[in-house]
Amino acid sequence: MLLINGNTHYEGKENLPDGPYVLVGPHRTWWDPVFFALAGAPRKFGFMAKEELFNNWFIRWILVHMHAFPVDRANPGPSVIKAPVRMIKNDDLGIIVFPSGSRYSNDLKGGATLIAKLAKVPIVPAVYQGPLKFSQLFLRRRITVRFGEPIAVPTGKLDDAAMAQIGEQMQHAFDAIDKQIDPNFKYIPNEEKYLAEKNQGKVK
Repeated sequence: MLLINGNTHYEGKENLPDGPYVLVGPHRTWWDPVFFALAGAPRKFGFMAKEELFNNWFIRWILVHMHAFPVDRANPGPSVIKAPVRMIKNDDLGIIVFPSGSRYSNDLKGGATLIAKLAKVPIVPAVYQGPLKFSQLFLRRRITVRFGEPIAVPTGKLDDAAMAQIGEQMQHAFDAIDKQIDPNFKYIPNEEKYLAEKNQGKVK
């Protein structure tokens, strides 16, 4: 990424735990998991990727070597939770989760919280601010990945209210981190893709 951009800044690394954790952030580009993983180095990470990406042999090769695993977004199944928990416990990997599930949604889901609870690790919020078009990565425009303070997940039973509260903590953290990086920042997704996903019921 140094060759591609050369103007990347990682902030808040003092907030990163010594052990594994679930790294969460708003999903703004298809490459933000790469920058999150680079920012969190030397720890290695696994992450979920929609199963359609694994149909291309070259992309599948990249994803497998990045510890990604396929997820059927229409019918997720128990592997969505079991696979990352297993990665944390058996492989000592961190896990990158985008709670919204889509680059065009702000609807936080409880998967990240459940993974953190079962694996008994904290949640670390992070934010990517930078180019949203791949061509802009080569223009040396500033990219910032900033980590917030860890969010502890209770080890006891989590009811709907507790899950919602942690979801709110995540969203508040994203908003606060965005303002810390740039008080005037406003994320504007690709309008056409946003409308297409909204018409398909993928975003609200």
